[in-house]
Amino acid sequence: MNAVKTVAVTGGTRGIGLGIARALLAAGHRVAVCGTDPERIERVRAELPDEALVMAADVTDRDQVQRFWDAGCELLGPIDIWINNAGISHDRERAWALSAATSQAVVETNLLGAIHGCAVAIAGMAAGGGGHVWNMEGLGSDGRMVAGLGVYGATKRAVTYLSEALAREVPDGVSVGRLSPGMVVTDLLTHGYTEDELVKVRKVMNILADHVDTVAPWLAERAVSQARNGAHVRWLTTPKIAARFALAPVRRRDLFAADTPVGA
Repeated sequence: MNAVKTVAVTGGTRGIGLGIARALLAAGHRVAVCGTDPERIERVRAELPDEALVMAADVTDRDQVQRFWDAGCELLGPIDIWINNAGISHDRERAWALSAATSQAVVETNLLGAIHGCAVAIAGMAAGGGGHVWNMEGLGSDGRMVAGLGVYGATKRAVTYLSEALAREVPDGVSVGRLSPGMVVTDLLTHGYTEDELVKVRKVMNILADHVDTVAPWLAERAVSQARNGAHVRWLTTPKIAARFALAPVRRRDLFAADTPVGA
């Protein structure tokens, strides 16, 4: 069993971030999460144990990220693991046709948010007893391109570069790595498709994607146990992808059916 850790998760009030937080709490770890939607924050605060920290913090504002760090340390003790998970996508549209406001929001949340999180966490860990920072990967991290997601993919590609650069720069006692959840059924995965488009892409999603409650516990366990500098933890590996396509004709899955069991 892993030693009890204190873990902070940005964007931890929804999707894979919330799933990781739940899994960490179930394993006995101390957890702090932040988000920006007031209603969702209140729902998660009511759901999670009283000892968990749930607060508002916008990762595009470094002062707010710093307050999240400070509050986590004050309530839970020194933060051992920091997960930069906060991220947003955009409608499937050509990069040059996206509005300035949309492009700015995606870049600021996904890339600048990760930069702010790394800056705050690494500085805090360097001044304390050390720790590990994880950056969450996504579509585009490996250079793969999907039409209509150029801006989102560019931010995730940049986060990969940032993570690899930071692994060379971190002070003694601090490490940086990447978490890759693969295709997870959240609103981020299905965002921006028309109904006709969804019918087509769901065929591939039903082969490669997984529910949050399948992926999150696996990632959570590795986030607290594989914190070496430069670590790259991937749920959906190339061999797993090949195996799933090979089994697709006999392994029928419908991840979007209302009665699909959690974890299927």
